[in-house]
Amino acid sequence: MVTILFDLDGTLIDSTKAILSSFHDTFKSLNFKNVEDEKILSLIGHPLDFMFLHMGVEEKRVEEFVSTYKSFYRQRSKAMTKWLPNAFEAIKEAHKFAKLGVVTTKTGRYSKELLEHMKALKYFEVVIGREDVIHPKPHPEPIIKALNFINSLKDKSWMIGDTCLDIVSANRAGIKSIAVKSGYADLKELRNCSTHIKECAFEAVKFIEKNI
Repeated sequence: MVTILFDLDGTLIDSTKAILSSFHDTFKSLNFKNVEDEKILSLIGHPLDFMFLHMGVEEKRVEEFVSTYKSFYRQRSKAMTKWLPNAFEAIKEAHKFAKLGVVTTKTGRYSKELLEHMKALKYFEVVIGREDVIHPKPHPEPIIKALNFINSLKDKSWMIGDTCLDIVSANRAGIKSIAVKSGYADLKELRNCSTHIKECAFEAVKFIEKNI
């Protein structure tokens, strides 16, 4: 059976407002200079510790910033997150012919809570988050762990994501991938890392369905 792994932010969901407001409130709470939205958005897809380091936070304070961010994000994520266009339809369509999983650099626990709130967790056999691996994307570990959990064959597995982190991780794990234009990477960047590029997750799912 085919397996399809999805990234979350920019691939299935739009939690931009929750992310940006949580970062800004974290900076304000910890008396750190504010960072422009464009800089934050350019780093989405990376783990939080990586993001804060690349915003100028000292390494010794990163854990404090991550913890503060998570407390803000968890409070507002459900209310401030919505499906990307046709994303829920993509999940339901994929579920007809494939085993499904989520591979994200978000906290897995919160991702499961969010998907449950959005009435979609039941479609996924596994959710791999940041705390579930040592090495996040673009390392292959998260994808390999997801595939092993649901006993999937690499030659029948696909990754759908909106950044090159997703695509490179898939390549390194030895599975096929599709980039979508619904998220945070620009088209030029996606063309440098991906062979298949679709408008959204639903189009990516339909492409897989036609090519199995």
